[in-house]
Amino acid sequence: MSENRLETPIGEIVAENLNRSRVFEQYGLDYCCGGHVTLNKACQDKGIDPNELITALEKADSESSDVEKKDWRNAGLTELADHIEATHHAYLNKELPRLNGLMEKVVNAHSERHPELSKVAATLGALTAELTQHLAKEEQALFPIIRQMDQTGDANHHCGEVANPIRVMEMEHNTAGDALATLRKLTNDFQAPADGCTTYQALYLGLAEMEFDIHQHILKESSILFPRAIALEEKLKQG
Repeated sequence: MSENRLETPIGEIVAENLNRSRVFEQYGLDYCCGGHVTLNKACQDKGIDPNELITALEKADSESSDVEKKDWRNAGLTELADHIEATHHAYLNKELPRLNGLMEKVVNAHSERHPELSKVAATLGALTAELTQHLAKEEQALFPIIRQMDQTGDANHHCGEVANPIRVMEMEHNTAGDALATLRKLTNDFQAPADGCTTYQALYLGLAEMEFDIHQHILKESSILFPRAIALEEKLKQG
């Protein structure tokens, strides 16, 4: 990676190699909801030396990681939609109830000494409700439209243009991103206090893992699936 990438949107940079996402996480740069911002602008806003960040990204490119290696930019839209459902939707459907259960236990045991937990619980509850509806909209409305266009070449559907439901999903992505940022702030970057029990620690670890998964989830949709679906629809309608 070279300095000529400074005007490239950071979402595009991460989409090229998901291993780079950990670098952006480390520097506190939003590559999912804020993925449209150029690398140079993102560095300026955070006071980061762009050359330092580029060096870190080059190092990430050369190292192995548990982040998946598949380049989803080259996958079929049906395959990508299926992957998002089977991986990220399935993760949230399983993890959100578990985290809310842990949250209830931690609040009951520690809220007197840690009053901020009430805000953590309220934020997690609101995020859970938002995401539950969001996943349903994608699975029942948007993804079937994308699969239809990909598999049959038919761009006629009840939404008029696929950009319409995508616009709603993007707004909800922003809402989820704001909630995750609030959770990170309220939990001191997901660091359990010294007097936190094992359940307390498990909750904060789970919240951190959820944040990372949602960032990956949003990246695949906002930077890959959605723009490709819009481009496919335009191509099909042009004949």
